[in-house]
Amino acid sequence: MARWGMVIDLNRCIGCEACTIACKAQNFTPEGVSWLRIVKTEVGQFPNVTKLPFPLQCQQCSKAPCVEVCPTRATYVRDDGIVAVDYDKCIGCRYCIVACPYGARTFDDKVTTYFPAGKTEFESFAAGFTDDPDQTKVLPARHQSGVVEKCVFCVQKIESGLAAGLTPGVDAAATPACVVTCIGGSRVFGDLDDPNSAVSRKAASPGAYRFHEEYGTEPNIYYLPVRTVA
Repeated sequence: MARWGMVIDLNRCIGCEACTIACKAQNFTPEGVSWLRIVKTEVGQFPNVTKLPFPLQCQQCSKAPCVEVCPTRATYVRDDGIVAVDYDKCIGCRYCIVACPYGARTFDDKVTTYFPAGKTEFESFAAGFTDDPDQTKVLPARHQSGVVEKCVFCVQKIESGLAAGLTPGVDAAATPACVVTCIGGSRVFGDLDDPNSAVSRKAASPGAYRFHEEYGTEPNIYYLPVRTVA
């Protein structure tokens, strides 16, 4: 069984937010909801200080605090390392939002549309984009109110790609949308347990780190630090 993970090279990220838009388009997230965001961070010491983009999303923790606090076991870690949410079990208590140290989860208390006049064509399409009962366990056929949602590494692409004999991280149709759309090539995705995979080699690079490792969450997303600051 693969353990899916990602490496984000901060030297290549230009903060264009194409990944954010790709995530919304792929997962049909509602207005104001972004599972992936770019945080501006300040790096350096005065007077040599600059602001750099830092991509942040669910870190797909192996020891996820959200899993530990979920009273209904709606949040769980899959065998492939993806932290998923079973929306049939989620009661919207939002304990997981409080427990997540990365601010990666969102909750909608009502169904909203982008415009008061009603659904756009995009929203209407999103309302029925999958009827697969297996996929709706982690990505619902429609965004519903009263449940917590988050990034799931575009698991619907991974699973459909694997079924078609494709390789996640190599074939675009089986790879998370944020990785495919990154114009700077800052994101690498694949099987962290495969020592020959590009993502595994990147994760073993000198200086590679996981965000807030001191929390003991053991994320499956690694970052390559900025080498120099002008």
